[in-house]
Amino acid sequence: MTKFRVLCTAVLLACASGQVLADAASHAANAERFLKLAHADKLTVPVYAQVQQMFAQRFEQTKAPAAKKATLESYQAKANAALDKAVGWDKLRPDLVKLYTSNFSESELKDLIAFYESPLGKKVLEKMPALTQQSAQLTQSRLESAVPEVNKLLSDMTGELAPQDKKKP
Repeated sequence: MTKFRVLCTAVLLACASGQVLADAASHAANAERFLKLAHADKLTVPVYAQVQQMFAQRFEQTKAPAAKKATLESYQAKANAALDKAVGWDKLRPDLVKLYTSNFSESELKDLIAFYESPLGKKVLEKMPALTQQSAQLTQSRLESAVPEVNKLLSDMTGELAPQDKKKP
């Protein structure tokens, strides 16, 4: 009878682990679906553009003749290849899937997918990059007015905390 219990337990564990693997695969598939809807594969586009711009600026700074433009393009392609190795979508996707599956249940991911497939969700996806940029610019411009006061407070605190000269006249 004990062998039968062991066998039943082993069969139950095998079935349960199979279900867990299926659940994990489904959870990961939903995370990938959400990431696709959210255009996560485009997250690094600004990085690539910034690097391309850096090479173009350096090309201009060196006052290279137009005939050397092929050299610029060659180096830009090499930079893209280096970026692909570090932050290409095929490199980021597995980590992003883990990130989203560890922070959202499968049910939550399904809800997010349903939202982003809705007209309002599509509008959010369309408007969010510009809203995020505008929000950052707004915050930066407001922050600039506080910088002098914060710098003065920092200076005052530094002066207050500085060791006082122990010699008294």
